[in-house]
Amino acid sequence: MTSRVLDRLLRPQTIAVFGGREARRVIEQCDRMDFAGKIWPVHPHLDEVLGRPCYRSVSDLPSAPDAAFVGVNRTLTVEIVRSLSQAGAGGAVCYASGFSEATGELEDGAELQQALLTAAGDMPILGPNCYGLINGLDGALLWPDQHGMKRSKCGVAILTQSSNIAINLTMQTRGLPIAYMVTAGNQAQTSLADIASALIDDPRVTAVGLHVEGFGELSSLERLAAIARRSKKPVVVLKVGRSEQARHAAVSHTASLAGSDAVADAVLARLGIGRVQSLPALLETLKLLHVAGPLPGHSISSMSCSGGEASLMADAAVGRNVEFPALQPRQLPRLRRVLGEMVTLSNPLDYHTFVWGDLARQTEAFSAMFEGGYALNLVVLDFPRGDRCDAAEWATTADAVIAAATATGALAGLLATLPENMPEPIADRLMANGIVAFSGIDEAIIAAEVAAGIGKVWDRSPPLPLLDVPSMDGEIETLTEADAKTELAACGLPVPWGLQAFSPREAAEQAERLGFPVVLKALGIAHKTEAGAVALNLRDSQAVSNAAAKMPSNAGYLVEKMIDPPVAELIVGATRDPVFGLSLTVGAGGIFVELLEDSVILPLPAKKTEIHAAISRLRLTKLIYGYRGAPKGDLDAAVAAIAAAADYVVMNAACLEELDINPLMVLPEGRGVAAADALIRRRR
Repeated sequence: MTSRVLDRLLRPQTIAVFGGREARRVIEQCDRMDFAGKIWPVHPHLDEVLGRPCYRSVSDLPSAPDAAFVGVNRTLTVEIVRSLSQAGAGGAVCYASGFSEATGELEDGAELQQALLTAAGDMPILGPNCYGLINGLDGALLWPDQHGMKRSKCGVAILTQSSNIAINLTMQTRGLPIAYMVTAGNQAQTSLADIASALIDDPRVTAVGLHVEGFGELSSLERLAAIARRSKKPVVVLKVGRSEQARHAAVSHTASLAGSDAVADAVLARLGIGRVQSLPALLETLKLLHVAGPLPGHSISSMSCSGGEASLMADAAVGRNVEFPALQPRQLPRLRRVLGEMVTLSNPLDYHTFVWGDLARQTEAFSAMFEGGYALNLVVLDFPRGDRCDAAEWATTADAVIAAATATGALAGLLATLPENMPEPIADRLMANGIVAFSGIDEAIIAAEVAAGIGKVWDRSPPLPLLDVPSMDGEIETLTEADAKTELAACGLPVPWGLQAFSPREAAEQAERLGFPVVLKALGIAHKTEAGAVALNLRDSQAVSNAAAKMPSNAGYLVEKMIDPPVAELIVGATRDPVFGLSLTVGAGGIFVELLEDSVILPLPAKKTEIHAAISRLRLTKLIYGYRGAPKGDLDAAVAAIAAAADYVVMNAACLEELDINPLMVLPEGRGVAAADALIRRRR
């Protein structure tokens, strides 16, 4: 779905409305926002609606409309969409529900949805099961309900599958200028990514926010990320599906698949699409992106007239990829001169109240802080209640922030710790002057982290195209450990020297050939330790024969040279996500898999630099670096081995269902690594 195809639907000059009450409301909302185009009501029995002449059918309209709101039952929706498509209309909003999102309740839901798609043909549709869109730039609405938006000259675009959440977001009083609010329902034809890509083409759109219940095609998401990067208009996502209940609700509501939450995180991060976990964080992040776009770094300065607020700011950064760097030496004399001797100069900074109400001194203090080279400069200020208090001195502080930001050219934000303490008129004024009007400490810190993360990705070369290979049909087979290691070794993964045997006597003979000590394993058993199917450090033939006799001999035995004690053990795995396909997981291996839950997900294909960075994020990496004087592990060999495993996954993407290498034993520096165990499940 190209931007050109969606242009008439998103920015219509003529709108046709079909139905009764909902269609009438669409006209009312257009009139309230002073839509300058033409609106044509269509109804088989009415002569006029809100002073406009009513047409009987699509064929009676003066011309093919740019956009249509279809507010009738689901069966009639299909017929009207067919007529619109045949007439050459620019697109339609399908309000009715009861399509594929209701398959569990209505047997013909999926069948009717296919009929709708056939009827639409090349004409774009939004929904079904959605409210449509609000274009606040042109006052064009295909929207059958109240909303809180107003006309604007530029702003962010927000897209969601949920019409109710869309309504709620339009009611925000946080000073965020919203250019478009668009709902997509069950995305039968047009995905959120398609719509977002088209909206980015509008020069009046500054950033895009997505509330996602389920992703469409992975290629659409990649295309959106590329368009956002090329246009320098960042995208931030609030994706549901962290809990089983949320995933179930999404499927029941929109027939969408949320996919693995952890894999979604990794894919979005790689593409340079920000992610937040709440609606307030989405709005605050969009504010920052609207004013400044991605940040060039993670450094923040903070000033407040309270030590308690300074402490809250510092604590909010714990566990977040942001920092409060120490003040620069060049800042200190100026700050000391204006703030006096009793103020402890630090970042975050409690500037006390010595300059309170003094515009000139506050401007001087803020300017001194803003000149520290921080990516974002915050001044904490909660405004008093307008019905009981006088906010004149608080307004002076806001004026000082604006003046300091103007004088220094630095990016600044005024931060109210409580959303209700940032009055909308103040927020509007700040945003109009290029000052981010933040509401909530945690949300502001999250916004800075997300904006910096996008900036970091955009500063690098564009990522490799994601692995997007559908799974082939066929039965799933599980390879024996011996066969799995043979395949992995052929791709360059180091495995212990081993030989197969099919009786205890042959196992002993093979051990003699390898040289002791050896490891003995029974093949064809997934969890060998629990089944007593592995014996370590066997030092003679009799020990091998005895151990083999005690093991189940489903598929024979594997005898391997015993590996020297490792510095650390890793797990390398790949599983197929229903939305995002195959990805690689690297984490703490051996017995620590469940205990530490220390892992990183890598979208595929992966560069060695990305693998190295992933390993460095593990807590277990301290062992590889030489913890408390212990020998260092062979990090380069580990990176090379994981790269070989990644290459194997990519080459076998069509048939592979699961790869599990656990543990990948990281030996002392210079001695390499070895895959002690391996599992491969694939289709045949």
